[in-house]
Amino acid sequence: MTAPATLGPDTAVARGEDAVSKRGFGLYVHWPFCLSKCPYCDFNSHVRAKIDQARWRRALLAELDHYAKGTAGRRLTSIFFGGGTPSLMAPETVGAAIERAGQHWRFAHDIEITLEANPTSVEAGRFAAFRAAGINRVSLGVQALDDEALGFLGRQHSAAEARQALDIARRHFTRWSFDLIYARPGQDTPAWRAELARALAEGAEHLSLYQLTIEEGTAFHGAARRGELHVPGEAQAANLYELTQEVLDAAGMPAYEISNHARPGAEGQHNLTYWRYGDYAGVGPGAHGRLTLDGHKIATRQHRAPEAWLEAVERDGHATRTHQPLPRADRLAELLMMGLRLREGVDRAAVRCETGQDIEDALPVRELHLLVEGGFLELDARGLRATAAGRTRLNAVLARLL
Repeated sequence: MTAPATLGPDTAVARGEDAVSKRGFGLYVHWPFCLSKCPYCDFNSHVRAKIDQARWRRALLAELDHYAKGTAGRRLTSIFFGGGTPSLMAPETVGAAIERAGQHWRFAHDIEITLEANPTSVEAGRFAAFRAAGINRVSLGVQALDDEALGFLGRQHSAAEARQALDIARRHFTRWSFDLIYARPGQDTPAWRAELARALAEGAEHLSLYQLTIEEGTAFHGAARRGELHVPGEAQAANLYELTQEVLDAAGMPAYEISNHARPGAEGQHNLTYWRYGDYAGVGPGAHGRLTLDGHKIATRQHRAPEAWLEAVERDGHATRTHQPLPRADRLAELLMMGLRLREGVDRAAVRCETGQDIEDALPVRELHLLVEGGFLELDARGLRATAAGRTRLNAVLARLL
């Protein structure tokens, strides 16, 4: 469905926005280009020999302007530059997007502005320029801390470059994070414990620790189908997950979300907006958004192919493929799928805001009680949350609830 020329009346507070705004309001900017395509990656990322940075900057700003029309004046709590590899953007483009966002929305006094980066020397060398452009948090895709694993994962940096990039991040940013991928072929618990110890020694305030999954359409998916790739089985993956919780809890970095760990107060605010089902505008190829406008939750999605997106924005001012109000059942499903990933769970007020019902009325009572009695969910005056056992079986829990 193609979006209309504007998203609605230019009003600072649409009906229902006050309740949603408590969950944050973010801006996501997607940069779709990478130096190479990692074999495990199913994100909207593409390799191009040459990129017209000035042309892309104009297009991103144009689409940002388009999505500000229905939300102007709202309090912006976070900006996230994701990809792809947004650290390949010209710092001037990052600075221009931040400046334009400040013209449309009111920045929270503690606004979090994050840039994803890879630890190559080229990207790390730009950190000072990104800091000057307005970035105040960087998230590094380290993925592994030894060269053999990095080679397997198709990464363009070495373990030494990763450590150097982390050191540069420490010097330029007060807030920084990095990612690791575990449950790799042949990885056992002693090896993962040692790698976690090395990661913790870096002193990051936040770590994202993801189990390797084989996604359809990736190079790893083809290798697995041919019998060339064997990842740890379910039992071993569960052991590695439980070890992760044990080690990070002991280090004072508990999981506030299934795959994300942070020291208290250092949680990623932009992703918390997603998980709490707050509003966010998404610009750039393939970007998704959720916006509350005149009491309706609107799902937006941009054209995925970079060149088609660029041409559409230059022609129409945006490249929106989907602009669709979500029915209450879909809002409830999305709220639960996101919120039950969090240790804090789903707030009762959020359920009432999205569905007009209390939790007990919105969900099947028998299934809800069975899951609570089975030790997979907890329900109290604050809301609904998954227990540790429930988070490890979240897909099954959601299937029963929804």
